[in-house]
Amino acid sequence: MLNHILKQTIHALQVEAVSLALVDPHTQELVFQAVSGLEKYNLVGRRIAPGKGVTGWVIKNRQGAFITDTQSDPRFDPKVDQITGFNTRSLLCAPIQARGEVLGIIEALNPQGGSIDPGDLPVLTGIGNLAGTAIRHAQLYENLEAAHLRYRQLFESSIDPILITNWEGQILEANHQAEAITASNLVDLLKTNISQLGIVDEAETGGGYSQLEGQRTISYETTMLTPGGREIPIQLYGREVFIEGVSHLLWILRDITERKQLDNLRDDLISMIYHDLRSPLANVISSLDVLNTLFPENVGETQTKLLDIAIRSTRRIERLTSSLLDLRRLEAGQAIINRQPTPVALLSRNAIENVLPNISSKKQEINISIPALLPEVWIDEDMIRRVITNLLENAVKFSPADSLISIGASQENNSILIWVQDKGPGIPQSERGHIFDKYTRLHGSGTTKGYGLGLAFCKLAIEAHGGRIWVEEGVETGACFKFTLPVWKSSCEDTNRKSSPRKT
Repeated sequence: MLNHILKQTIHALQVEAVSLALVDPHTQELVFQAVSGLEKYNLVGRRIAPGKGVTGWVIKNRQGAFITDTQSDPRFDPKVDQITGFNTRSLLCAPIQARGEVLGIIEALNPQGGSIDPGDLPVLTGIGNLAGTAIRHAQLYENLEAAHLRYRQLFESSIDPILITNWEGQILEANHQAEAITASNLVDLLKTNISQLGIVDEAETGGGYSQLEGQRTISYETTMLTPGGREIPIQLYGREVFIEGVSHLLWILRDITERKQLDNLRDDLISMIYHDLRSPLANVISSLDVLNTLFPENVGETQTKLLDIAIRSTRRIERLTSSLLDLRRLEAGQAIINRQPTPVALLSRNAIENVLPNISSKKQEINISIPALLPEVWIDEDMIRRVITNLLENAVKFSPADSLISIGASQENNSILIWVQDKGPGIPQSERGHIFDKYTRLHGSGTTKGYGLGLAFCKLAIEAHGGRIWVEEGVETGACFKFTLPVWKSSCEDTNRKSSPRKT
């Protein structure tokens, strides 16, 4: 294109030579890009410092210049001819502009008639303006091509399978990883609708993929069945994207086989640890209880404290192992079978007794706000006591010394609302949706890190009882964990009473 511009210039102005140079946007130097009539002087690629010579004057003033005698014009820099070996007698120079920006210059050297015609300057200026528009379009086209190339490289080099579909789900593009995971070639995939892969859950995506409108991102786990019959666990991500201004759907199919295998190994390990620990732990607990009854009344205070610590610690280990086993059972969908009507005040008092030594050691206080006439709840008492104990232990751990921890309850229709309020640093809004996930860790200065198994157990236990659990900002400071449990008389029928008789 540049060479074509120069040929048209030589033809229009009848000059000996023409050169075109563009501004380097990084250094502001002029770089010669194309020449005609100057090929033997190796001018292409040479640079001129900003503001030097006639070209510098033209760029600075944004207007053309004509010089009938270069030897007498102070704007002309003779060093250019000394470097190239070309003899410049007269010249025309015009800026190349596009949308008010100077992109470079175009020069016409040594008219063939012998003298320069000032009337040729408007012609060269017009050529410069037309060249500026053409050059800007060419640059934009090159940038677009480069962007397409980068997109293609990123698309193909992604370690995750990627599919591009229209809003009807028809696959329009797929990378190599998508071909590999679906065990299909690109030609076959382009004939396929993403719904045929068995990974689209309309409950997650919405009808007509409505949940992805407005460039919202969805993510859920699913299983893909390959043509060979292999089941692959997938974490599917979906999002609206615009390609050349047209709305499409981007799907990322992340293979989570290894993660699932690790989860299963972790769960198996937890189950194994529990079953291997249960018998020796029961022996330790019973032995400590017997030892406690055998202690004489006049035994020293130190021995008593040591025995109390041992008993409390083993009881805590017992609660933890029981919660781990319940976690696995609840995840498997096993129903709660040991339900009985339980007073909330008694339930809370038993949980508080488990954490009183920790509260005392940090010189904290606990405020109890539970109405005496509150209805009983229909629960597995041991499981929910461990839920409240876990929330109280967290409150003690996160709250500073000499602070107040609160536990309360109230009736809301056919449910009982129970809450535990701490005075800790609180939980950021961005973390509240994840803290009940297994193995989740909270990060941040001044925040104790945890693996999230305790809260994961709490969530599964409460939901298995038909309630729900969540966290809010505490009053003034800290976090307030709240959960609901069903009221005994309003949620249980006589058949339930027979299947799980009330203890007397």
